[in-house]
Amino acid sequence: MNRKHPLTVAFRKLLNNRLATICFIVLVIELILVLFAPQIAKCDPNETDILLRLRPGFWATDDAEFISQHWLGTDELGRDIWARLLYGGRVSLMVGFTATIIGLFFGTLLGLLAGYYKHLDNPIMRVMDVLFTFPSILLALLIVAMLGVSVKNATIAISIWSIPSFARMIRSRVLQIKQEEYITAIRSLGADDFWILSKHVLSNTLPTIIVIATMRIASAILSIATLSYLGVGVPVPQAEWGGMISSAKTQMFQAPYLIIIPGIAIIITVICFNILGDKLRDILDPNLKD
Repeated sequence: MNRKHPLTVAFRKLLNNRLATICFIVLVIELILVLFAPQIAKCDPNETDILLRLRPGFWATDDAEFISQHWLGTDELGRDIWARLLYGGRVSLMVGFTATIIGLFFGTLLGLLAGYYKHLDNPIMRVMDVLFTFPSILLALLIVAMLGVSVKNATIAISIWSIPSFARMIRSRVLQIKQEEYITAIRSLGADDFWILSKHVLSNTLPTIIVIATMRIASAILSIATLSYLGVGVPVPQAEWGGMISSAKTQMFQAPYLIIIPGIAIIITVICFNILGDKLRDILDPNLKD
């Protein structure tokens, strides 16, 4: 009888949870929208038209102010909010996934080495402790200040401060796994360290990796929004949710929808990733519960 892969079983359990299923569907729809933004959005996100500035969307009380082509309205420069929302989501999700993958790669590598090799544990974790002394956003600001303002540099900054969290949690899991009797048995049969790490230790830390990666995506999306809001993330006029909120500060009372719309997008995305991560934690690795 064929045994189902543990991740397949976990995915089915995840979809049996109504809240997790809703979050998963929302994120899938969001990914489809941002990936096909050029086909879905009718306008160029950076195209300005001062004559159409601050036009309300579908909620307009005056039909003369509403323009069907701009169903979510226009900003202070006459740019289409719907187009900027989709293209901004593309940037936010791209940075979120990319920064998480980079941080995950180096954090997992350092965590495996620190947890498995006792002589590497102290030097690696002391470096991680140094990085932990900096508040995450402050460290990201410092890195961007040194490298310059760009999407690439913001991604690098978020990746770097993600590494210590991954390394610490992976190290903790590896310390538990290497004490297991089957690891001792495999080593006694002549297996080298590379084989043990890649085939047994890494595979058994996979649930932990998946859980913290899912939650880290949410943190990365929130971080790029924060950096853009502060003016050191995605450079203007490129659309990004945090940057959209920042540019709308002067119109907060005249056109509050300029802040509300991208703010809702950030909230929904971050909450959905956090809920999925929380449910995955319960399914894949109950030991991670607080």
